[in-house]
Amino acid sequence: MWQFILRRTVYSLLILLGVLILTFVLFRMAAGDPVATLLGKNPKPEEVEQLRRSLGSDRPMFYGKWRKTEAYTNVSFSGGRSEFNAVTYEGQAIPDKTGMILKDGGTIIFRQNFPPDSEKCLVRIEAEGSYTVNGNNCTGDSATEITTGNQSVYIKGDATIKKVSFSRASDAPFDSQFLASLKEIVTFKSSAPYVEFFNFGRTLTTREPIREKLWNGMFPSLMLMLPIFFGELLLGIILAMIACVWRGTWVDRVIVVLSVAGMSISYLALIIAGQWLLGYYWNWFPVWGWGGAKYLVLPVIIGIISGTGSGVRFYRTVFLNEINREYLRTAVAKGASPLAVYGKHLLRNSMIPIITRASGILPFLFTGSLLLESFFGIPGLGSAGISALHDADLQMLKALVILSSFLFVVINLLTDIAYAYVDPRMRPAK
Repeated sequence: MWQFILRRTVYSLLILLGVLILTFVLFRMAAGDPVATLLGKNPKPEEVEQLRRSLGSDRPMFYGKWRKTEAYTNVSFSGGRSEFNAVTYEGQAIPDKTGMILKDGGTIIFRQNFPPDSEKCLVRIEAEGSYTVNGNNCTGDSATEITTGNQSVYIKGDATIKKVSFSRASDAPFDSQFLASLKEIVTFKSSAPYVEFFNFGRTLTTREPIREKLWNGMFPSLMLMLPIFFGELLLGIILAMIACVWRGTWVDRVIVVLSVAGMSISYLALIIAGQWLLGYYWNWFPVWGWGGAKYLVLPVIIGIISGTGSGVRFYRTVFLNEINREYLRTAVAKGASPLAVYGKHLLRNSMIPIITRASGILPFLFTGSLLLESFFGIPGLGSAGISALHDADLQMLKALVILSSFLFVVINLLTDIAYAYVDPRMRPAK
């Protein structure tokens, strides 16, 4: 059994690593550099440099000896653009839709925006033709290393310059954005507590510690989702068992019709109807805010009603598949009570699909319900996710995605262990 658990744990760690890589790449592709969103139009180069360093977005993606810098202005001449800060021209420099065309020794001069803290700088150029960079001969696309000091950068020759970007030297090539993402999950320290988990830094908009926001939002989400989970699970199993016992009768038909109706009604429609009827019209419950158990009753009722329909249909199908098996007929023939037949034998042998469905719901206990928390003003993780999406706070969104992925992997591992516990056939052979 322990070998089975160890093997599943190793598999789960590999899956989690793959999820982290995929999440990192997708967020980098979709988000790009967050500096433009945070600083708005026309920020100072020093502000851009400082913010990139604080966010770590100047680092290479996975590995690299160079980091982004704004010590010199990064430019793209495509489309005929020629006006850039700290960029001047000498001789024949003609803007064109293909780039900046240099003729007869025309020169582009890049002056320093501020003194760089690195002695060396890398100039990457996309171009056609031959040219020099501070006297170094280049042809076509090139990457030229220069010594910074207080000097400007001169690009001179007969060529079409399309794009110029600058990078400063990095102290450690492996100090990358991906390594920083891994450190957000787990960080080893030289002092107690020696290991730190889920340190996602600060939000992009309010600069609050993300771990503190996650911790504060987890309690309201659990207070909301735990009653919904257990209420939906117990009510679904009980109603499905009743329908199974009286299958083919009016009791079974009524339960099935109500279940299908519950599955067909939109979650949003249930929320609006519940708020208007139970909260506004009858004034039984508050419809907004967070201040005690009374604020949770209405969203919990709506959550249970919304999820019970599909649960009853699923559990009823599972029970009907088991009810004609030989072990149940044998139990009935031996005189076992209905409670033993249905509550012990039938339910226990149906636990595999029940555990499977429950394991798919469990991660949402922590991340909360987006709609319920948004419509009822509950400050949980679901509400935090909606706010982060509205504010384009990608750091907070990334933390929620990674936390959800981690929970799914852990719960799937626990589900595999539960399978082996409830069904000896799924245990590894000795």
